[in-house]
Amino acid sequence: MLRPRAWWCFVFVLVIAGSSVLLRPSVADEGMTRDFDPFVQPSVRWVLPPSGSNAGAAENATDMQKYTEKIAHTKLAFDMVPIPGGTFTLGSPTDEDGRNEDEGPQVEVKIEPFWMMSTEVTWNLYDYWREKMDIEQVARQKLEKTPRDELADACARPTPAYCDMTFGMGSNGYPATCVTQFAAKSFCKWLTAKTGHYYRLPTEAEWEYACRAGTKTAYCFGDDADELEDYAWYFDNSPDGYAKVGQKKPNPWGLYDMHGNVAEWCLDQCLPDRYEKLKAREQTDFFAVPSTLYPRVVRGGSWDDDSEALRSAARRGSSPEWKNQDPQIPQSIWYHTDAQMVGFRVVRPLRMPTVEQAKLYEPDPAVLEEYNEAQGGKE
Repeated sequence: MLRPRAWWCFVFVLVIAGSSVLLRPSVADEGMTRDFDPFVQPSVRWVLPPSGSNAGAAENATDMQKYTEKIAHTKLAFDMVPIPGGTFTLGSPTDEDGRNEDEGPQVEVKIEPFWMMSTEVTWNLYDYWREKMDIEQVARQKLEKTPRDELADACARPTPAYCDMTFGMGSNGYPATCVTQFAAKSFCKWLTAKTGHYYRLPTEAEWEYACRAGTKTAYCFGDDADELEDYAWYFDNSPDGYAKVGQKKPNPWGLYDMHGNVAEWCLDQCLPDRYEKLKAREQTDFFAVPSTLYPRVVRGGSWDDDSEALRSAARRGSSPEWKNQDPQIPQSIWYHTDAQMVGFRVVRPLRMPTVEQAKLYEPDPAVLEEYNEAQGGKE
């Protein structure tokens, strides 16, 4: 499916009902044309401020509060939990049960403040984007589009799925799965346009920091795997698949299903010697910028995993085998049909990234362009 082209142009102050909304100066200065494509440009160059509620507003870390993000024209909403900045020990100690070699050596990492979604992204929200329900709803109800609606409409959407990606496990309140990292990043870009808050996937270090929530044990609640029953859905107690989000106990910072249910995408390349290089100071950036499609990091373990895979430090890399059932040529950039155990949640950094940083966090538009050309324009 070709990305919809932006047909609109708003390079100057937009006046609606007597109030003005200004574009970010970087966008206004360079000018938007009819060919302007928000999917190609980093979100920080065009994101418009939220309207209405002051939810999520914060000038500094002390101002950060839990807030509910509501999607315009819908009853869809999700909670964002503040994660305080700080320093923690990334990885696991050598004597931790179930430890893998790529979890060490342990490294001290400093994390900046951010918000994290309290649960995994559900099919309710994901399908609203994937199936263009927002565009259809505005047209059906003859609503006046906001500038945020216009930006969101121009963001890329997945091609139609060739099978039921829930595999009968449930959709209403259940985590979205079988998504590629590219799809998850693209969803974040749409969500940024729709809400006016900058959303992205977490880095691997941010994910582990949030999961641990100040703890140093194998799990956020301690070292005893027998207690997982209270906090996680995994192989021993899963209902033959994933479960509705948020049913188990949260971690100390109010995050649900960080252990189990579905594993969650992070931004990083999954490198087995990553921590060794960090420890040796051969690398100083804790975000491992991807250079190859596989493997990329997922964290947290899933409904189909044993307890040791749910530990706070446990890592897993994506695999081409996650597309074994994909009948398309070329294989889809949107779906991992065999990854029924992988989903995601979003974060929002307190500090807006620079344009160059955002390019590393957001989907590479060249991937979509190459895919569309290979598909010959067919869906």
